[in-house]
Amino acid sequence: MHPFSRTRIVWILTIFFGSLVFMPFLGSVPLFDWDEINFAEAAREMILTGDYLNVQINFMPFWEKPPLFFWLQVLSMKMFGINEFGARFPNAVCGILTLLVLYHMGKKLFDHRMGVIWMIVYAGSILPFFYFKSGIIDPWFNLFILLGIYFGASYLVLEKQRSLSALLSGLFIGLAILTKGPVALLLFGLTGLIYLILIRFRIRIRLGHMILFLGGLIVTGCFWFFVLYLTGKGEVVHDFIVYQIRLFRTQDAGHGGFPFYHVLILLIGVFPASVFAFSGFKDIRGENSFQKTWSQVCLILLAVVLVVFSIVKTKIVHYSSLAYFPLTWLAAHSIYQFIARKDPVNRFSRIAAGILGAVWILAVLSVVVLFLNKDAIVSSGLIKDAFTTANLLAEVSWSGWEVLVVLPLLLGLFLFNVLDDPFRRVMGIFLGTLIFSFVTMVFFLPKAEGYTQHATIEFYKDKSSEDCYIHTLGFKSYAHLFYGKKMPAVNPKSYDQDWLLKGQVDRPVYVVYKITRKTRYQQEYPQLKILCEKNGFVFTRREIPDQSMILFDKKYAYEILSQRIMVPYAYPAPTGQHHSPGGGVCP
Repeated sequence: MHPFSRTRIVWILTIFFGSLVFMPFLGSVPLFDWDEINFAEAAREMILTGDYLNVQINFMPFWEKPPLFFWLQVLSMKMFGINEFGARFPNAVCGILTLLVLYHMGKKLFDHRMGVIWMIVYAGSILPFFYFKSGIIDPWFNLFILLGIYFGASYLVLEKQRSLSALLSGLFIGLAILTKGPVALLLFGLTGLIYLILIRFRIRIRLGHMILFLGGLIVTGCFWFFVLYLTGKGEVVHDFIVYQIRLFRTQDAGHGGFPFYHVLILLIGVFPASVFAFSGFKDIRGENSFQKTWSQVCLILLAVVLVVFSIVKTKIVHYSSLAYFPLTWLAAHSIYQFIARKDPVNRFSRIAAGILGAVWILAVLSVVVLFLNKDAIVSSGLIKDAFTTANLLAEVSWSGWEVLVVLPLLLGLFLFNVLDDPFRRVMGIFLGTLIFSFVTMVFFLPKAEGYTQHATIEFYKDKSSEDCYIHTLGFKSYAHLFYGKKMPAVNPKSYDQDWLLKGQVDRPVYVVYKITRKTRYQQEYPQLKILCEKNGFVFTRREIPDQSMILFDKKYAYEILSQRIMVPYAYPAPTGQHHSPGGGVCP
């Protein structure tokens, strides 16, 4: 068969199967606080205000992230609506594109077989699969950095099309900056610098090529910052840079971790690729300079990611997600060798696969057993935290049949150990893990959401049609903005917590706080009347102090803002805007 025809078939099959695994159930579970809802809310506010240049949260400047990913979500939401599917669809597309890119790179570096192996290894590893079902920034950010590094390596090693490689490298790193910020340039620069040091700078870099790289970088990565400066928003750029520096120096609330946090995450989370990665350090006999260089670059990138994000005080799982690419490349490199030589899988890989596979199986079984016996655990008094105890008491149904989700993984491990053909061994463990990841997500994520945030999400949805304020007290959240469908505030006082809790408010205020602070807040804010308590949260309502106060209508308020006209401070409340204090889904 002609190589082009075979490549075209692979692309068609990749798009088909990628759609089959990445698209279903995207909208079946509410977005998770913080990151998913944070990003979806920024896109929602762009649509509501029509301001696509300035990123906003709660209709205030949000300087933590550049806008590219939000623009992708805006396009998706305009097609599918402002909902979970619209927020997550861009990453499903990114998943398909990533597999196509990996196939192209593997094929370019070695051959068709390597491209297919790298795709299978990446898609069949647990955390990489989950990220394409999410609504967070990192999948696009990582893809752009990978492409920037790949074309950078191509420029350093290959003699052909060096100008194009330099330009494309700059363009993709610029896109990464526009997606998440200057950390993209830091990771790219450190990787390139370490490689150049290792080869003692024995590569000639032409000035014209450097200009092409910088030109591509500036065109994609810097134009948004320039536009902000030109439009008088220079303080946003300043705050953005200050935030990036602070992120390295301080621990974000609730996101600390031990120094080897990311090593453990990659070892367990990128199973089963991590099993084979240790054997991927050895060169394949007869490798050319580009193949050797790429493996060296992948090792350097893996080390850079681990060191940089181990230094960063904030520890979040997806911070090290860029390492999925070099880790899966090393695994694919190892698998390619023993498939080509028809060698048996070494003992270390079999033992490591058994141990890490057992960790995942035991984790799933433990979760099922825990929640089937949650009443006994709660009554035993072993859990001292009142909020955690209340979470466990959420009405989430468990049948016990959930343990069956481990069967694909068990079957994959079995095939990996008994089959003779090396390629079938690999297909067995990676496809088994892929199916395990898919069914686990389908059956477990809705239950996890039921314990953690379901009560608050339902409450916010119920109040979204009411002309009111919704405020969270004592904990950080974006859910009340997105699911409460907050509109632009005409009254600037609504951003002041003291005014919402104690001031002369112009509409009812719903305040949500955790049960662990119930006694304190009842004493401090007796005006907050408790509606109900559910899943560790207390839902309260504050009435308008003076019933002669008049209200704003949300739709009218938005129309006023969108037209940029001045209006009197208050408008008569439409009939039927007041809701009964006890109403809604909480009771």
